[in-house]
Amino acid sequence: MAENTPEPAAALLSSLTVAEDTTATPAATALLSAPATAVVGTPSPPPLQLFNSMTKKKEPFVPRVEGKVGMYVCGVTPYDFSHVGHARAYVAFDVLYRYLKFLGYEVEYVRNFTDIDDKIIKRANQNGETVTSLSSRFIAEFLADVAELQCLPPTHEPRVTEHIDNIIDLIKEIIKNDKAYVVDGDVYFSVDNFPEYLSLSGRILDHNRAGSRVAVDTRKRNPADFALWKAAKEGEPSWESPWGDGRPGWHIECSAMSAHYLGHVFDIHGGGKDLIFPHHENELAQSRAAYPESEVKCWMHNGFINIDDQKMSKSVNNFFTIRDIITLYHPLALRFFLMRTHYKSDANHSDKALEIASDRVYYIYQTLYDCDEVLSLHREENISVPVPAEEQKLVDDHNKAFLESMSDDLRTTDVLDGFMELLKAINGNLNDLKKLQQKLEQQKKKQQQQKKQQQKQQRPQKQPEDHIQALNALGAEIKHKLSILGLMTPSPLAAVLKQLKEKALKRAGLTEESLQEQIEQRIAARNNKQFDVSDQIRKELAGKGIALMDEPTGTVWRPCERE
Repeated sequence: MAENTPEPAAALLSSLTVAEDTTATPAATALLSAPATAVVGTPSPPPLQLFNSMTKKKEPFVPRVEGKVGMYVCGVTPYDFSHVGHARAYVAFDVLYRYLKFLGYEVEYVRNFTDIDDKIIKRANQNGETVTSLSSRFIAEFLADVAELQCLPPTHEPRVTEHIDNIIDLIKEIIKNDKAYVVDGDVYFSVDNFPEYLSLSGRILDHNRAGSRVAVDTRKRNPADFALWKAAKEGEPSWESPWGDGRPGWHIECSAMSAHYLGHVFDIHGGGKDLIFPHHENELAQSRAAYPESEVKCWMHNGFINIDDQKMSKSVNNFFTIRDIITLYHPLALRFFLMRTHYKSDANHSDKALEIASDRVYYIYQTLYDCDEVLSLHREENISVPVPAEEQKLVDDHNKAFLESMSDDLRTTDVLDGFMELLKAINGNLNDLKKLQQKLEQQKKKQQQQKKQQQKQQRPQKQPEDHIQALNALGAEIKHKLSILGLMTPSPLAAVLKQLKEKALKRAGLTEESLQEQIEQRIAARNNKQFDVSDQIRKELAGKGIALMDEPTGTVWRPCERE
């Protein structure tokens, strides 16, 4: 492991059930922010490797300052509800943020709001409201959405309009260094005077298409030159500057704010891969043109959310808002779906993929709930036997695989798949414990000791306390790792299961009452030996994502993938 990488965080106690979210409790927040300590017998995580978009390869992550990380992620332009493509970015970097904190780093995480922009001005004028009221409203909506997705709040969430002085000072430095020029109150960056331009994207300047959010300006010396400051237009918000009243260009804001909070050299700069050019390319140029020592140690970019092989985007009106999705699916299901694809790859949005994610989350929470229900019956027992070797090996192997996958550029796809073995083991122990308890009750007065010599070569049969300890260890390991991933909520397990079922009913167009009517109709059909009718009811419900299960106590239902 790198010399300045802290030791892994201590394993949590088996009673841990609370994880951090944007409204995390102080105790939960302290868990991830506390310095990590080594645990005897616990393997250290492998050295963290992250893919650097600048070098186009995975590299060992070595922070600039030992034990500390500075991370800047480009935020939203708040003029409308945020879409699932935005959620992709902020969940991806929340996972990184959480894992860095788990490793013991003190992370200063900055995520900005572009609260002055052409789109905001246009939408505010259409609505007949001020730019400030529009942007503030959708900032609040964005924060509510990412809180639902269990994203931890960044250390700083600056707005462009709060940092106009920093922006003006940065532009002054760029002009002083002969890397920008003034035309009629506008200030443009001169790409011809900055030979490093396009070093991040690898584009060739001759092939660069001028303009990204703006039309080409014939006053520019080179069509690729971009605006640092825009002269004021009638009816638009503006601020005083040495070049006349105006407002910042799009790219300069992040250069100014990242330097203000993190300094000219910091560790990680993130965003969607669509920001590599022009936004991050221009950021890099501006920062280094003003202060040549400026440097980002690792540039990171997440993939798109695609619909029908086309990037989800407001500009082509093929997007689903976060609010749209969590109306029908639990926010944990959306987070799971987003993490199911590696952050660098494009993810394909579909109802099927969301249903699979929802089904997996339900299975996880139902298994943990069943585990806790059984353990609650034995809380007062003084069980001192060790965790059975088989389950201890499962826990140790899972912990090792989790650390290896997360430290290898956040391979969340493998991490989520890795939970299945533990979940199966919990259900196996629950079933075995139930059978064993039934058997022991039957044999209370007839216990015998037979065939001892024959069993010497066989594995000793588990006793109830062995299963209890196995369940404790397996459940604690799952909750611990889900907490790191942001997939545990502060809500009781039963409450989450109830919410998942409510979402399933909504997708199916049913109420609890109407579903119960169909269950009773099916029971009546079975009693009358009308099995074709009962099978048809079950099939129709399965087609709507509702699975019926016949148990000794009666028929119950759970959400499922639509058949």
